[in-house]
Amino acid sequence: MITSELPVLQDSSNESGQAETVSLSMSVSELDEPEVKGKKKRGRPGRPPAANKKPRKSPIEKGQMGPPRGRKANGLAQHNGEGGDPVTLFEVVKLGKSAMQSVVDDWIESYKQDRDLALLDLINFFIQCSGCKGTVRIEMFRNMQNAEIIRKMTEEFDEDSGDYPLTMPGPLWKKFRYNFCEFIGVLIRQCQYSIIYDEYMMDTVISLLTGLSDSQVRAFRHTSTLAAMKLMTALVNVALNLSIHQDNTQRQYEAERNKMVGKRANEKLELLLQKRKELQENQDEIENMMNSIFKGIFVHRYRDAIAEIRAICIEEIGVWMKMYSDAFLNDSYLKYVGWTLHDRQGEVRLKCLKALQNLYTNRELFPKLELFTNRFKDRIVSMTLDKEYDVAVEAIRLVTLILQGSEDALSNEDCENVYHLVYSAHRPVAVAAGEFLHRKLFSRHDPQAEEALAKRRGRSSPNGNLLRMLVLFFLESELHEHAAYLVDSLWESSQELLKDWECMTELLLEEPVQGEEVLSDRQENALIELTVCTIRQAAEAHPPVGRGTGKRVLTAKERKTQIDDKNKLTEHFIMALPMLLSKYQTDSEKVGNLLQIPQFFDLDVYSAGRMEKHLDALLKQTKFVVEKHTETDVLEACSKTYSILCSEEYTIMNRVDIARSQLIDEMCDRFSHSVEDLLQEGEEADDDDIYNVLSTLKRLTAFHNAHDLTRWDLFGNCYRLLKTGIEQGSMPEQIAVQALQCSHYSILWQLVKITDGSPSKDDLVALRRVCKSFLAVCQQCLSNVNTPVREQAFMLLCDLLMIFSHQLTSGSREALQPLVFNPDSNLQNELLNFVLDHVFIDQDDENQSMEGDEEDEANKIEALHKRRNLLAAFSKLIIFDIVDMPAAADIFKHYMKYYNDYGDIIKETLSKTRQTDKIQCAKTLILSLQQLFNELLQDQGPNLDRTSSHVSGIKELARRFALTFGLDQIKTREAVATLHKDGIEFAFKYQNPKGAECPPTNLAFLEVLSEFSSKLLRQDKKTVHSYLEKFLTEQMMERREDVWLPLISYRNSLLTGGDEDRMSVTSGSSSSKAGSIRSKKGRPAINKKRIEEESMEGSWMLRNDSLQTPGALQTPQLTSTVLRENPRQAAEHMPDQDSEPGSESDFVHNPQMQMSWLGQQKLEEVGRKDRTAMNYMKARSGGVRQTVRGLMEDDAEPIFEDVMMSSRGQLEDMNEEFEDTMVIDLPPSRNRRERAELRPDFFDSAAMIEDESGFTMPMF
Repeated sequence: MITSELPVLQDSSNESGQAETVSLSMSVSELDEPEVKGKKKRGRPGRPPAANKKPRKSPIEKGQMGPPRGRKANGLAQHNGEGGDPVTLFEVVKLGKSAMQSVVDDWIESYKQDRDLALLDLINFFIQCSGCKGTVRIEMFRNMQNAEIIRKMTEEFDEDSGDYPLTMPGPLWKKFRYNFCEFIGVLIRQCQYSIIYDEYMMDTVISLLTGLSDSQVRAFRHTSTLAAMKLMTALVNVALNLSIHQDNTQRQYEAERNKMVGKRANEKLELLLQKRKELQENQDEIENMMNSIFKGIFVHRYRDAIAEIRAICIEEIGVWMKMYSDAFLNDSYLKYVGWTLHDRQGEVRLKCLKALQNLYTNRELFPKLELFTNRFKDRIVSMTLDKEYDVAVEAIRLVTLILQGSEDALSNEDCENVYHLVYSAHRPVAVAAGEFLHRKLFSRHDPQAEEALAKRRGRSSPNGNLLRMLVLFFLESELHEHAAYLVDSLWESSQELLKDWECMTELLLEEPVQGEEVLSDRQENALIELTVCTIRQAAEAHPPVGRGTGKRVLTAKERKTQIDDKNKLTEHFIMALPMLLSKYQTDSEKVGNLLQIPQFFDLDVYSAGRMEKHLDALLKQTKFVVEKHTETDVLEACSKTYSILCSEEYTIMNRVDIARSQLIDEMCDRFSHSVEDLLQEGEEADDDDIYNVLSTLKRLTAFHNAHDLTRWDLFGNCYRLLKTGIEQGSMPEQIAVQALQCSHYSILWQLVKITDGSPSKDDLVALRRVCKSFLAVCQQCLSNVNTPVREQAFMLLCDLLMIFSHQLTSGSREALQPLVFNPDSNLQNELLNFVLDHVFIDQDDENQSMEGDEEDEANKIEALHKRRNLLAAFSKLIIFDIVDMPAAADIFKHYMKYYNDYGDIIKETLSKTRQTDKIQCAKTLILSLQQLFNELLQDQGPNLDRTSSHVSGIKELARRFALTFGLDQIKTREAVATLHKDGIEFAFKYQNPKGAECPPTNLAFLEVLSEFSSKLLRQDKKTVHSYLEKFLTEQMMERREDVWLPLISYRNSLLTGGDEDRMSVTSGSSSSKAGSIRSKKGRPAINKKRIEEESMEGSWMLRNDSLQTPGALQTPQLTSTVLRENPRQAAEHMPDQDSEPGSESDFVHNPQMQMSWLGQQKLEEVGRKDRTAMNYMKARSGGVRQTVRGLMEDDAEPIFEDVMMSSRGQLEDMNEEFEDTMVIDLPPSRNRRERAELRPDFFDSAAMIEDESGFTMPMF
């Protein structure tokens, strides 16, 4: 039997243990006769029965063992020479150079020679696989219990690193894990006929693994659990083979016994009975071993604190249930998988789902899974929305398998929860949901009957009903703009249906036969939209925008499929598209979708297949659509179609170009005449005149976007319309908008011609004149009464200023310098005012009449989108230095108030401007805060309420700005110092008109400025403090009233916090451990200036000790560590030779920094220090020494407490990651069950079921 260190096993007769006991015994009558498949037996299948069977003894209960001899294990000497061959079992398995079966055979041979030493090798193998450097010696093996051995190995564990072989990265250790598992499986397989039944080897291994799996050391627990689970899997395989042997033996026995008495061989019957008895005994032995592993290890480790260990247990129990379903596929074992579906780690939930998938794949197992399905179906369906995408994908696949096994297992509500996932942005989730949708709705149950029905109705394809169902599903989902997502989700599972373009065309063109319902207008729109999406998917062979991370390289097979699909759809729609356009030519929505199809054609088919007549038909229908419609989407689709068909690489280009030129000539003539009529009639123009101009201008603008129409000189008439509208103020807004857009396209096409060729001076002058006049018109339109005109003029102004900026001459294009336009201050101010008036507005004020309606919500979103575009256009001008950077101050100051609407745009603008010029960006930030402060002064007067929400808002904005400087204080050093300089100057810019005894008007701004003090380096804080003192009078430094608190607060922020700054000087993030320890060497330098002040002038704190300082802002005390150094060293203190980058010496000796403001301040400070250094020690009076000494004694203890708190915090942080590995010296008297109670039970079945259904008892 297993040693006493294992949990006491309950036999099958114990009712309380039936649920967790592996029972493999079967009645003889229940045995079938499967074929015996396996390896040839090595010797007899069983061992001879013992008459008086004694209880097993563990190795530690055996007699005395001899001393270790110079032996060999695996045929290799047990000494480790450098550069030699691997000599331990661990090294052999780790390198994996030998076949695992030969390694195991070598160990078996050594076991036969000396099983104690061989087992010692195996024990050390498991210890070393855990990453432990210790070795179990023969004396320990002979005299110590397993718990004592494990405790000894724990003490020798290398705690320098948390890694161990199973968690180490790299291909070597990944291979080791595979070899480790393979070794255990091969070991049991090779020992399955004799050694595992010797009552010694398996008892020793199981006892050791049980003890290790209960260790507080994670490495021991993880490694032993993996070994035990793989050992259990190998034993399950042995048990399965034994069951097969039993079936065969029973069948042979029954066949022999049923023979006639004369032909019956009694000796054979006796041999079969003996063999059956041996197999049954072996089965009992295996059952005992499996019970020991399951109840001693699995039951406790499947809810371990470490997710990897829980995942191992769940993965292996799934293997057992699939491998030996008769014994393990029941509710007693399935409940562990069901409970673990609620695990908080996605890795474990994923293992649960994959284990269940292996079971539900076999339909023969469905009856055994029925109770589990009913109990946990809701949880599995809910996991399709799991936050981990991998888990959600596997959950959908599992639900699909459940659907395949039983149509009634899922309710309509369950199915609907999966349906909508086809619109997920995560493609694997959507594809899995598409597979489910295909199985549920789009799989043909009786293909032959459906094909016969299609032939009777005269259809070439039987997919008509399925396509109708697809259309209905799309319409009911109410996500019509996501047709491309639906097609992409179904593409892998329903390609046959989605590529049936003939059937789609038949449904659209043919009249429905008797018995079929007519497609409604909405259904026709949906079918056309889906058809276009399937064409795009087939032609482009990649997911739509928003799915995936970009275009991937197609394989040769995928490329061939793409070419074949493109040829197929081209040949079909070359003939079908003109007919579809003819039928739906008056429906703008349908025509707009249909005209997208030609862009996916293989246009060589027109000439190769002699299909020019179909091309003429397409051009004819397209021209009719252009003349019939004025909708922008339709006209742009027509323009794009002409553009594609006019590609120069195709032979059909000439034919299409002639048709296009004829169409443009007609529209330009019509436009010229209508413009003349409109301008002549002036204010007397009627609606027809306006409609003629507007409709023709819309068509020309749409075509001018994709075609070069400069030879028709559309700019002249458009400019006349705009000038007339500005002068008379009576031009309809839509005509003005379209004229602006068309003029813009005309200028861009002229620029393209100039940049592509070698322009003459006259060409440049002409384009500059045109561009200048158009910019002037746009600037005048900014004050137009119509909002669409103003917005269009603003966008075009920003675009043209970007295009014709100084970047136009880059790339060896200096000849284009005459075309460069730089906006003057007047234009910049107008653009900025436009942004402030039209972007930073409250949406509720703009849409007071809109309340709650979905359409109104859509209008609000559209309006916000327009305002974001306006802000982005202006921000680009700032980023590319077209508009002066100080203009951004008016943008930055709205960062907090409009964070939800424009926060991302403003933040990106701030980041880009900082990359351009750090110092100027810092000046802009402080300017924005100054503007807000001035606005607050105008509203509240000079007596600000410092506790008001407005002041808090400015401080919060400053804090956000400070965070944008990042952690690298060296890179932002000069910028932050400049920011403080400007802030100090602003605070003391205006004196209080009441007199010098009152604080300056802007003094409260220092409280805002203190938010940036943490971004200063230690030495820069002293420099800024020195600059601050230039503005302070003696009276200011002594004042303690509330109105002076901003000054006190700002000074404190500059005089404290030096240690934290020192820790964060270097680039990158500093260590949290280092940041929590005080630097004693740094403290005298931090406080040296303050000591100098006290020695020279006397401390203002000591001189004014009668004044009460507010409790919230206590004046800083001297730090006790000052006197812990030699006073002479403190007096002669100079910058350290190994000071951090950017120290004072750098500024003194670096010529690049001497010209900066910060460098100048440093030079002044160093000079002042030299003048005062000689008087430093003389000024220290005895009273000051006594005071400082008293402070030192009071301050010493808190420093120690701070360090201890930091250390304690570090331990807590480590415990969060290794919460089960830190406590390794628990009293050995505690048994395993008591220690298990110390760890939380994450998966208590009763608690979980009580949470879900209200029951307080386990289900099973």
